[in-house]
Order: sequence, then structure tokens, then C-alpha cells
Amino acid sequence: MKNRTKLILIFAAGAITGAAIITGFAFRKPEPKETTVEVKNDGKLEYKWYAPDIPKSMDFCGEKVPLNRWEVRERLDRDMIVNYYAHGGTLYMLKNVTRYFPVIEARLKANGVPDDFKYVCAAESSLQPTATSSVGAASLWQFMKDTAPRYGLEINENVDERYNVVKATDAACAFFNEAHRKFGSWTAAAASYNCGQGGYASQVSFQGGNSFYDMVFPEETNRYIFRILSLKAILSQPKAWGFMLDASEGYQPVKTRNVTVTATVENLADFARQNGTSYKMLKLQNPWLRSRTLPVRPGKSYVVEIPVD
Repeated sequence: MKNRTKLILIFAAGAITGAAIITGFAFRKPEPKETTVEVKNDGKLEYKWYAPDIPKSMDFCGEKVPLNRWEVRERLDRDMIVNYYAHGGTLYMLKNVTRYFPVIEARLKANGVPDDFKYVCAAESSLQPTATSSVGAASLWQFMKDTAPRYGLEINENVDERYNVVKATDAACAFFNEAHRKFGSWTAAAASYNCGQGGYASQVSFQGGNSFYDMVFPEETNRYIFRILSLKAILSQPKAWGFMLDASEGYQPVKTRNVTVTATVENLADFARQNGTSYKMLKLQNPWLRSRTLPVRPGKSYVVEIPVD
């Protein structure tokens, strides 16, 4: 056991050292005799960490980010560092990109919303379909319970359409289009998704600004656009930032067939078996089903996705 433990420790140290070397030299030319790992006199390893380079230019939905301004560059720098060094979370997000981005991209396009808004979804939930927040926001798009119905999402004890990827993306698109008409900017529309359209309008009225980059917001909103921009940079070109994940390693969309339900289903476990799957797989593919039954009002119908092996 001791020898085995020693081998594991040696392997782990080697892996960490290799990662540190890649990280340290990814964005800058090393100085002569410079190393990213130093062995101290007591045998402990001391790692040297470097800040990733800031892109020379960026845009959000074609709207230029004023990176010539020091305060804008520093705000982007902060979130680039945070998201670049969140290795585990970023790699897991990249694995989910191949499963969820195709669906989200299709709905954004169908609703006339720029493709960059998929990074808003990533910033909201890290592409975790069942993510919840301490204040009650839920799912990929993190809709609040009182906001979701205003954009056509049904929520009750049996159904929560915030967890329906297609419907929730359509609802988010309705918000973005509405905010864009109100504020005249996609960047403002994205920021208002965080602080609310009323909150954004209040700041515009008070400060007299017409650009997100020219105004002060609560700290969460101040950072929101820069989190989106940093994720756009990393997720759009992961290997350029040292995230060596091939597309084949990402999670693939689950193959399904649709079943339209027009009458109440009293027992979803029985329904699952009758349709050639299990209750567990039914729930995993349809997290918007929130109980063991699915009541259906007259004239109402639901589309349930059945996983296909």
C-alpha cells in the first residue's frame, strides 16, 4: 500500500507539474532559465502563475468593446483570470457545449437574436440544465419564478417549463428582443437580463448614459458583461487558451423521439415503461416534469421526449 500510494503521489505531482508548465507558458515567452515550478529547499513545490493575455479587440453581437479604455480592460482582465483558472468548471462547461449549444443556437436564430447570446446562457448557469440559485432562479437560463410566466413559461407543482431547453430559450429570446427594442443595444439587453429592464432603465435615467460601458451598476451587473465576454473568448477557441478538449470528448445530444400527450398521465413511471424507457431516463430528458403525474387540461398538450437507445 505504501509503494502504491507513493506511485500515485508521484503521478499526481507529475500531472500537476505538466499542467502548470502548459499554463505558465501558454501566453508569454519565458525568460532564460525561467521555470513555472520551483522545488524549495524543504522539497515543497512552488508554482508560478501568469495572467492570460487580454484579447486585442472584442465585440458582443457586433457591438465593439472599448478595450482602449483602461477601466474596461481591467474589468475584462479580472473575469478572464477567474474563468481561465477555473479549470475544472470550464472543462465541464466545454463538455456540455456540444450537447446544449446546437439547440440554443437554433432557437436564437429562429427568434432573430444574435448567436453571442449563447454565452449569456453559459454565464448564467455554466450550462447546467438543472442549476438553481439561492434566490430561486432555475435552469439553463436561470429564470425567476415570477418572471418566467410573463414570457410564456408554465410553472406549477407538476410542470416547470423553465427546465424545457427549447421553451426557456424562446422565452429568453422574447426578453432579449423586448430589451433591445427598449434600449437600442444588444449589450444593454444582455446587462438588463441580470439587473432587470426596470433596473437598467432606472440607471439610464439617473446617469444619463446610453452605453453599458459608460455607466455604473450594482457589482454583479458591472461584472456580468465581462463574464460573458470572457466565456465567449474561452469557449469559442478553447485550445487557444490551453483547454485541450476535442469535440469528440464533449457530451453529445441524446437521441429522442417525441410523444405528444393530450390526456392526463396518472403515473409517469407506467408511461415511461409503456414507451420503452425508464422513469429515471424520462426525468433526465424532461426535467420540466416535476412530479409523478402529468395533468393535462382540455385543449392542452405537452411534447415529451423519449430517449432512444
